[in-house]
Amino acid sequence: MQRMAELLGLRDECGEGAEGAPSLTGSCLADNRLNLDVYPDGCHRFLQLFKGQQGQVLQVEFLRLSSNDHLLGSTLGSIPHLKHLKSLVLKGGHARDEFGSCQHGILTSLPPDFGNLRCLTHLDLSFNRLSTLPNCILHLPSLRALLVSHNSLVALPEDFGCLSKLTFFSAMKNQLKGLPQSIGELSMLQDLDLSENVLEVLPEEVGNLHNCTELDLSGNRLLSIPDSLANLKSLRRLHLHSNLLVTVPASLASLPNLSRLDLQNNCLRAIPAEIQSSPFVHLRGNPLGEAEPAPQTDESSARRLQRLSLAPGEDSFTVTSEGCKVALACGIRFYFPPGAACDPLRIYFRSLAPDPQWVKLRHHDVLLSRVLELRPHGVKFQQEVQIWMPYVSPQTLHEHEVVVRTFSGQSWSDLRTRVEQKRKSKKPVAHCSVLHFSWFLVVSRLVQNECKVPAEGTLLFSSVDPNIKVTFPPGATEWTRTVKLQVLPVSAEEIDEITASAGCRASPLLCLSQDSLVDFLKPVRIQLSLPPGVTGLNLDQSRLHLLHSDLEGQTWDDITSQVVLEFTHLYVMFEVTHFSWYWLWYTTKAYIGGIAKKVYERLRLYQVNFIALQRKKDPEQVLLQCVPKHKVEPVLKKLQNRYRGPEPSDMVEMFEGEQFFAAFERGISIDMDRPDCVDGRLTFIFYSHLKNMKEIYVTSPVDRKGQAVKGQVSFYRGAVPESIPEDASRRRKGPDSLWLATLPIKLPQLKPRWGENAGALNGFSFPPLNLGNAETGYLTQANLLSIARRVGSDWKTIGLNLGLTYQQIERIGYNNREDLDKQILDMLFSWAQQNSEDPDCVSKLITAMKESGRQDIADEVEAIIELGRQKYSASIRRVGLEQESSTEDSAIAMT
Repeated sequence: MQRMAELLGLRDECGEGAEGAPSLTGSCLADNRLNLDVYPDGCHRFLQLFKGQQGQVLQVEFLRLSSNDHLLGSTLGSIPHLKHLKSLVLKGGHARDEFGSCQHGILTSLPPDFGNLRCLTHLDLSFNRLSTLPNCILHLPSLRALLVSHNSLVALPEDFGCLSKLTFFSAMKNQLKGLPQSIGELSMLQDLDLSENVLEVLPEEVGNLHNCTELDLSGNRLLSIPDSLANLKSLRRLHLHSNLLVTVPASLASLPNLSRLDLQNNCLRAIPAEIQSSPFVHLRGNPLGEAEPAPQTDESSARRLQRLSLAPGEDSFTVTSEGCKVALACGIRFYFPPGAACDPLRIYFRSLAPDPQWVKLRHHDVLLSRVLELRPHGVKFQQEVQIWMPYVSPQTLHEHEVVVRTFSGQSWSDLRTRVEQKRKSKKPVAHCSVLHFSWFLVVSRLVQNECKVPAEGTLLFSSVDPNIKVTFPPGATEWTRTVKLQVLPVSAEEIDEITASAGCRASPLLCLSQDSLVDFLKPVRIQLSLPPGVTGLNLDQSRLHLLHSDLEGQTWDDITSQVVLEFTHLYVMFEVTHFSWYWLWYTTKAYIGGIAKKVYERLRLYQVNFIALQRKKDPEQVLLQCVPKHKVEPVLKKLQNRYRGPEPSDMVEMFEGEQFFAAFERGISIDMDRPDCVDGRLTFIFYSHLKNMKEIYVTSPVDRKGQAVKGQVSFYRGAVPESIPEDASRRRKGPDSLWLATLPIKLPQLKPRWGENAGALNGFSFPPLNLGNAETGYLTQANLLSIARRVGSDWKTIGLNLGLTYQQIERIGYNNREDLDKQILDMLFSWAQQNSEDPDCVSKLITAMKESGRQDIADEVEAIIELGRQKYSASIRRVGLEQESSTEDSAIAMT
């Protein structure tokens, strides 16, 4: 801070910097300074002074107020009148709760006329509740120092670069996910602190900060840094520790003034030789291998690479020894380098819905994609094949990271993954490299820090909380082991909400695991942060409990009496030889193990609501969806123009990967066979970031010609995943425990239509139809009748997309004028007769429905075909004709 004061030139005749401690001289108004943040009623005093000594107050150049003061809102309107103001401090953190923890201020925004403070050079808004940067700040022409640390900022304004005189900017401890490109326009910036945010990428424009001498990017989620950082010729200190870096540009070593490059506690396995040999580089806490060789590229071969763009419906492509680039219709991309395949190889792919009996998620995992299957399974490439998989962007959490997970046929393992963005859409993709093909998916897991522990010992930090570290002494192991560390922060608010008590506090959850079943030979020393609000000064050791659990979190044992706890002002240290979960609690409660188990279980639950909506134009078409609580309103707003229905259900709680069913009751049933329908119940799997939505057609066996049918749809829990705690499973047993919610469904009175009796075709007579083939599934005449009932006024568009000429459509319309049902039947069955011998006619029908905007009918046809495939495969297995390889693959898939 002293350096910042020197940069700003804010030292006055009293010798005190803008950040110096206030020095009162018997009066709170001293010369041109007004330091009121030391008074609990500072804002009240300011208002009194402004009213009674306004002339003096208007000359003030330095003003400090506490944003914990409840009168701050009343005070803000007067501050813009201080036209001579040079330094303004509106910081929180002056008040503390009962545990001694600093409380953030109440400031959430600033009045627009703050932009009139033309002389303001220093503004400190730290420890407040800002979620966006107030727009008026961008209108401060003299601003040279801006501090907004310890707020809740998720982004900076796009035109942030207009603060052309800024020399010092600190936004540490926020939730910044990215930076605007205009940040490169801050040509005078010398100190930039963006530590402890959630940054994953940096814009290239950061390399335009040519006057920057200190850049702190530590404690973020950076996987890489742009090469443009090598342009920062004035840079002296670059802090990149506690990120997820897997490589760094070798050009950083050539920065002429660099005296410190901190790369500790990243994921660096290979370091450019130029950097590794530099004396000012700090590399401890990285799983380092050998120095990275200079990259070698063959530009001519890269230019010759074939590019394949596959259309919807295609399921394979061929790779030759020359290599190729492949883009699937779903957004997945591949890069096969020259020489990856020795001989031409046909690659088959398909997208599969995740099945919890096969896709085993770990605790706190979040599924972000469907399963990608690539065949032939197990084929080995001569060079690594690169895969880019799009995924649903999760709610950005500092303690989570995105990885690609692959299935070997027996178990799942995580691949080294890099998160990137598509160039045009800016949507996220997960990038990995593989030598074998199998099954792949994208998950968000707790950030995992990993290191090799040799016999000489080492040190492992957490990138989520660098204050959490594990020290392995020399002799702790006889052979090199791999150790993994994960941390899950738990806020005081979450603890209070779950326990319904303000008397509990807990440290972050620490999970340690290793690749050996043998305990360490010597105790391993662990440092944990004390629970929020607890310090070594106010600590009551009788309230402190160290808990230990197995990796499944089923039981939590109090081991406080079995270890020796050492304390500093902020941390506790202890030694263990066995690895699992560790959790530090501060409470007066007696049975803390049971409370911890309850909290741990609730941390894995999602609050959801069910919705059941009927299409306005066709009430027999019902949309069912399970929606996370925070997404209900936007989902309903998006659907309100096309659907109507009851209010969402009451909130219920579900685990990631939990199965549930929907059953139509009281005179309503599903209109057709579906592969996801078991005993009349429609099966769902809840994944918090994937769409848990199905649109189906319902009917009623009750005679609806005379009156409407008032039925309902009920949701029930299904099979309980193996990883759900035993207590949670036990609570779900009993006569009513499987029921989740019930919502009303009303089918209107039915008008006489075709398709309900022997005269179903209204005079039409067609020979029996079977479109498709037995292996891929048939569409029968009955299926076409069911489809025809859904078509409605879209029949002309569908007919044209099926390949019928405009003249044919006009003739059908004229021959069956004033009878929409006959027009639809004539169009659909005429096309079916003409294309009954075409093996691709079913896929053409699906494509035509999608192109006509009738995704609902396309989904229905695909469901019919999938059911046909399943029945065909089952019959083949019964007679023992299925190929050995197919049986093998199916067995693996169902493992």
